[in-house]
Amino acid sequence: MALVPSRSDSEALIPEVEMNAGADQTATTARVTVVQASSVFYDTPATLDKAEKLVAEAAGYGSQLVLFPEVFVGGYPHGSTFGLVVGNRTAKGKEDFQKYHASAIDVPGPEVSCLSALAGKYKVFLVIGVVERAGYTLYNTVLSFDPLGKYLGKHRKVMPTALERVFWGFGDGSTIPVYDTPIGKMGALICWENRMPLLRTAMYAKGIEIYCAPTVDCMPTWLSSMTHIALEGGCFVLSACQFCRRKNYPPPPEYTFCGLEEEPSPESVVCSGGSVIISPSGTVLAGPNYESEALLTADLDLGEIVRAKFDFDVVGHYSRPEVLSLLVKSDPKPAVSFISAAGRDDDYVQT
Repeated sequence: MALVPSRSDSEALIPEVEMNAGADQTATTARVTVVQASSVFYDTPATLDKAEKLVAEAAGYGSQLVLFPEVFVGGYPHGSTFGLVVGNRTAKGKEDFQKYHASAIDVPGPEVSCLSALAGKYKVFLVIGVVERAGYTLYNTVLSFDPLGKYLGKHRKVMPTALERVFWGFGDGSTIPVYDTPIGKMGALICWENRMPLLRTAMYAKGIEIYCAPTVDCMPTWLSSMTHIALEGGCFVLSACQFCRRKNYPPPPEYTFCGLEEEPSPESVVCSGGSVIISPSGTVLAGPNYESEALLTADLDLGEIVRAKFDFDVVGHYSRPEVLSLLVKSDPKPAVSFISAAGRDDDYVQT
């Protein structure tokens, strides 16, 4: 099948789609790549260099969209507790957080400009997980870029999982975008927030067709979740998971793995991947891979979305709004607002 050619610089920029917007009918196929690889922990410049090599390789395959894992830039702190126990924090844990904070990126910022240039250089849609630094709070965030090198926007994880809640802030309804592109409507949810039925429903209502699910969940049950979402949403699901070994983290005592009887060997697998690409019919098109770092590439027949929706359209003919409905609060939720004496809202700074 022929691939859709890259857009020219004169074409319009990509807006976020409106609720239940009509489907774009210009594209028939899309080639996509899911990256399964590790960060270079505590070394953001080296991680960005690695990202470019991987994007270049994917672009060499003719891929139009490249998806990276959860917090690829900034890294996932496997095995770290940041010195936390109930009622106490250790000095070492605070130092660990300081280093993790230093490895995060500002949005916007120079690293975002670098990623924009990367997407433009290789003419791909780039979707990549980062640790976002907003003042002194960190967020688990996904950034999206178009083939013209334009930064499209971000999604902040709305519910960090378990101990993640003590080192990442919570996103809100203002950063759950779906973007209308020539290869389909694309968006992303991160790791276990993909298990949140109402959040998924919001994405379906925005018309998502290429559903990106960056994660660090390498358990076999993750494949079941991704297959269900593809069937439920009538969409293509792309899930990118890190594959990393102990040697991808600094050696002890700079970085230690807690909760284990002994320190892992350098070759010990910390996160075993499981990245996958699944069609709207539930067919696995690529993966899952649990063996090594890898690039998983597949051609998406976009007509399959319509065929799947004929059977089941979760927010269309299969919805029962007179019985079940969902309200999504999409306005930002700032910590502080200032009210003037005249009773109007003053401008505020949101982090």
